[in-house]
Amino acid sequence: MSNDILNASAALARIVETVREKNADQPRIGRILEGALDNTLRTTIRRQPDGTTFVITGDIPAMWLRDSAAQVRPYLAAAAEDAGLADMIEGLVRRQAACIALDPYANAFNDGATGKGHQSDRTQMGPWLWERKYEVDSLCYPIQLAYLLWKNTGRTSHLDESFRSAVRTVLKVWKTEQNHESNSEYFFERSDCPPTDTLERGGKGTETAFTGMTWSGFRPSDDACRYGYLIPSNMFAVVVLRYLAEISRDVYRDSELAGEAGALAEEIRAGIETYGVVDHPVYGKMYAYETDGVGRHNLMDDANVPSLLSIPYLGYKPESDPVYRNTRNFILSEHNPYFYRGSAAEGIGSPHTPHRYIWHIALAMQGLTASDPEEKKRLLHLMADTEAGTSMMHEGFLADDPTQFTRPWFSWANMMFCELAMDVSGIRVRTN
Repeated sequence: MSNDILNASAALARIVETVREKNADQPRIGRILEGALDNTLRTTIRRQPDGTTFVITGDIPAMWLRDSAAQVRPYLAAAAEDAGLADMIEGLVRRQAACIALDPYANAFNDGATGKGHQSDRTQMGPWLWERKYEVDSLCYPIQLAYLLWKNTGRTSHLDESFRSAVRTVLKVWKTEQNHESNSEYFFERSDCPPTDTLERGGKGTETAFTGMTWSGFRPSDDACRYGYLIPSNMFAVVVLRYLAEISRDVYRDSELAGEAGALAEEIRAGIETYGVVDHPVYGKMYAYETDGVGRHNLMDDANVPSLLSIPYLGYKPESDPVYRNTRNFILSEHNPYFYRGSAAEGIGSPHTPHRYIWHIALAMQGLTASDPEEKKRLLHLMADTEAGTSMMHEGFLADDPTQFTRPWFSWANMMFCELAMDVSGIRVRTN
């Protein structure tokens, strides 16, 4: 092992060696994996004096609730054998709970009351907040991470009263946002920006009707939702609410909280299946990306997770589910306006990046949700082939020329490569 940080973890070293052995015909896969695991630990993870963990995204010095959880997820595979890694992840769960207590509508936070970030946005900003774009998935990821830490290590120390208070806040917000038009006080406007960076109607977003789902202002890309019910994020909410119900029953012995979480999960699930399914003339019954509850649907998928492509990864439906299969066929075709084919690669991009830019995160997710082991391996090799000589994954790259890319340092994408490389090699994070 060439990196001191990986040398210090026998559990991580074993993972790297297994991946090297399973991919001996492609030695660069092991090199990229080792470099990515080391880079994320060394450059993005910051242990704090109070025992919490602050995780920057890479080239932006702020912590996103979503990104930070995704960045540490591969380390869960080693955390049962490495108390230091488990402590680091527990510290992040505690920091995320504290962030939710500060403001459950914020998506990104500073490492103190520094006043950095988008302080001029018209919303209820504060010095701890880097950005206050409300995204349902930002509240899903901390619950998922806490649950996975429990399942992979047996720890429950992070599921303390601060965490229980945070999840009660999440429940309150999601119930409020089921009736965004009448009950919500959230608004967001940004001036001198692209339309995707602000909400219309005085910051309330496009009009919605009640469906049982919970409203989101922004997507996991931090782009504004076209319609307020973001289907993949609501699917993620269903999954983590079921996690919360299990935590409440088995850890807290709190039947009231378990019942509240389970009931909300069922309300949201029913809304998805009633309002989020369309009958496509080519693909049949499939999930829309967004809807408004009054008959409008946005048929697309985005590279960021949660996405429609990620449904089995999230745990909402299995890969074999017929509606998912139809949705997947749509997503991986030109009928999805953000699916691109080029001379170097084909895959899913995003309106967040330039036209015909494919995302490494989406390629990894395509592999992680594939049923064919050869397809998984093909996509892993494609990711390695498009790193443009940097030994790092990027945000997006031009379908015809991988040397043209956005974000040279993007930890989330690096860790998605790690997760796919581990998956191909038979190493998986326990999810139940």
